Amino acid sequence: MSQEQFELVADLIADSTSIWIGAGAGMGVDSGLPDFRGDEGFWKAYPPYRNLGYSFYDLANPKWFASKPAQAWGFYGHRLKLYRETIPHEGFQILRKWARAKNDNCFVFTSNVDGHFQRAGFDEQQVVECHGSIHYLQCSQPCSPHVWSAKIYEPVIDESTMLAADPLPACERCGAMARPNILMFGDWNWVADRTHRQLAGYEPWLKNLSERNVTLEFGAGTAVPTVRHEASRASGTLVRVNPREPETPQGISVACRALEFLKEVDSILGW
Repeated sequence: MSQEQFELVADLIADSTSIWIGAGAGMGVDSGLPDFRGDEGFWKAYPPYRNLGYSFYDLANPKWFASKPAQAWGFYGHRLKLYRETIPHEGFQILRKWARAKNDNCFVFTSNVDGHFQRAGFDEQQVVECHGSIHYLQCSQPCSPHVWSAKIYEPVIDESTMLAADPLPACERCGAMARPNILMFGDWNWVADRTHRQLAGYEPWLKNLSERNVTLEFGAGTAVPTVRHEASRASGTLVRVNPREPETPQGISVACRALEFLKEVDSILGW
């Protein structure tokens, strides 16, 4: 991306009255989170699964909580620990600063389950986690729509086998196996109530956006295009930031990583 394009985006942000922020998996790479793109990317992050012959698609399935709960929680427990221990990169704070400059007239729509926007200071009421959050639990049955905090669970994982040690988390109401409140592949039991409550605040805001909104989309690919589709609903100019798949039929394509883009534009804004 040329300097002129960075300056164009800075001008759009400076002139905007609101900011729509979308984020896919690529947003977390600059924080040091693994890139699960393709089997090789997944196995690089989790070498034991190569030997076991499991892909990300295989493991991100709710069936394991019934048939092999120690395996299921080995995978999700390891991710829970990782997301807890990882510090969101500087770009989150830059976005938070830009949002404050617009009197917090912003919303975040993310397919990430890591909770890093809230960790960076974004109001819980201004974040939509369309695939849920790893920081909340639900019954695996489910016996009810009850969702509760995962803070009660401290995973202990054998990283040679990727199996979780007992005790594994149980449903607070019926005692059945608990699972993360995340939408998985082939998932008919995800309790979506928490995400629906987030959407209840988001939808009216989205409908009232003017053409002076700027839509910033970070690291959202085409393999799971939820965030890309949602970005197309927002008014104003779309800025798609993605090092591999930046193309957009309308708006501005930026072929770089999120943090590089955010730091460069922020230096031009000088806020």
